[in-house]
Amino acid sequence: MTRNARVERATGETSVIVELDLDGSGRTQVETGVPFFDHMLDALGRHALLDLAVEADGDLEVDAHHTVEDVGICMGRAIAEALGDKAGIRRFGSAAVPLDEALVLAAVDISGRGSLTYEVEVPIELIGTFDTTLAREFLTSLANNAGITLHLHEVAGENAHHIIEAAFKAFARALREAVEPDPRVTGVPSTKGVL
Repeated sequence: MTRNARVERATGETSVIVELDLDGSGRTQVETGVPFFDHMLDALGRHALLDLAVEADGDLEVDAHHTVEDVGICMGRAIAEALGDKAGIRRFGSAAVPLDEALVLAAVDISGRGSLTYEVEVPIELIGTFDTTLAREFLTSLANNAGITLHLHEVAGENAHHIIEAAFKAFARALREAVEPDPRVTGVPSTKGVL
C-alpha cells in the first residue's frame, strides 16, 4: 500500500505544489522563496521521515504570509490524502525535542478534527526575512487541512531560531509516530470506527 499524495493549489496570490510520501526516508526538495521557511520544511521532512517536495511561487513582494499559509494548506491536504481511511495507524504521537537551550513538546492525534494549540513564545519578530508569527499560520493551516489535533508547548527557550526549529522538529517526530503503521491495530483506531 502506498501512502503518498500530490496536491496543487493556484490562486491569485500563490502557486503551490506539494508531493509527499509518509513512508519515505526524509529526502526533501523545498523551494518556497523564503529561506528560513525552507530550512524548517527541510527539518520537518527529515525528522518525520517524509519524502517531501515543495515548490511555491508566491507574492513575496507583499510578504511571505500567503506563501507560507498556502504551503500549509497543501501539506495538510497531502497528509490527509496519503493517510486514506487511516486504518492500521498508531494515531497518537508525541515528542520532546531540545535544541540547545530551547525545549518544545509536541502531541499529535490523527483525529479527523483539525486544531492547533500553540503555546510557543518567540522573542523577536524576524528571523532573517521570516516573520516569526508565520510559524503559527503554517501549522494552523496544516493541522486544519490534515484533520489533525496538534499541541505545541514551549518549555524553555531564548533564541528564536532554536525555539521555532525545536517546534518544527517536535511536530515532525510526533507526526512520524502517529502515522506509523501499527501491526497490532486492526481497522481504524477509534471506537467510532472512523477518523
